[in-house]
Amino acid sequence: MVLINVFVDIGETESFLHGGELPTLIIQSTCHTVHIFVNGQLSGYAFGTRENRRFTYRGNINLHSGTNRITLLSVAVGLPNVGGHFESWNTGILVPVALHGLSQGKRDLSWQKWTYQVGLRGEAMNLAYPTNTPSVEWMDASLTVQKPQPLTWHKTYFDAPEGDEPLALDMEGMGKGQILVNGESIGRYWTTFATGDCGNCSYTGTYKPNKCLSGCGQPTQRYYYRDMKLSWLKPSQNLLVIFEEIGGNPSAVSLVKRSVSGVCAEKCVGKARCAVMISNTNFGKNPCPNVLKRLTVEAVCSPETSLTSWKP
Repeated sequence: MVLINVFVDIGETESFLHGGELPTLIIQSTCHTVHIFVNGQLSGYAFGTRENRRFTYRGNINLHSGTNRITLLSVAVGLPNVGGHFESWNTGILVPVALHGLSQGKRDLSWQKWTYQVGLRGEAMNLAYPTNTPSVEWMDASLTVQKPQPLTWHKTYFDAPEGDEPLALDMEGMGKGQILVNGESIGRYWTTFATGDCGNCSYTGTYKPNKCLSGCGQPTQRYYYRDMKLSWLKPSQNLLVIFEEIGGNPSAVSLVKRSVSGVCAEKCVGKARCAVMISNTNFGKNPCPNVLKRLTVEAVCSPETSLTSWKP
């Protein structure tokens, strides 16, 4: 994340200060997301797509007479590192950055003095580290749920579950951001929703990626588990910090674990065919009622007996 600042002087005679139409800020970018602040207040944001990372932000901004500060928070979810001449690919804010609708017409801000800052204040304050106690005032989560705010730090504490099964965070209700557990980053999340037509399915004809789609309207990824190691966790009071960029509901976030059992092995070893009833008796108590489950079966065949001698 990079913060880019520019200062803009506005004269008292500008028409928008006297009831006229607000000026329009136009920004072109090839980063994944850009957030726009005017005098410290969030004015808007925009982001590209996987197919077309380049996008244009266009929005009215509220300026006052005198000196105004425009801040752009440029976010890149990874940089290109493969392909021919990838070092020449653009990623970030492009020129020109311009104001339209002033008395002079268009004002190109690209030629003014810009300042850069890498990282966020929350990162500098080490909000994600359990041993750090920064002097910040945290709000009750119920207030943020009523009106989700972008660019917000959320924190909570949780106890480690029993067992050694793989763990993951269910980020349902959240938008885009970063997850940290006890000061360790487990990566970024972006619960973008899948689009397409999941109603019709036919594999006849030439295969195309948009045939027989599933999960339309659902998050393309919901569970995040990368590098969440049990060694990071304490028996209790584990600190979970989430930095949410576009706004979300942290009350829906939950810790889940994946349990793997060998029920079928007990029923099917040595048999060419077998049937296992899907029931709580065979698979144990249902840990997640009313949630669709998936059963994975791995069949391993015994090696054939080699023939070492023949008899006539």
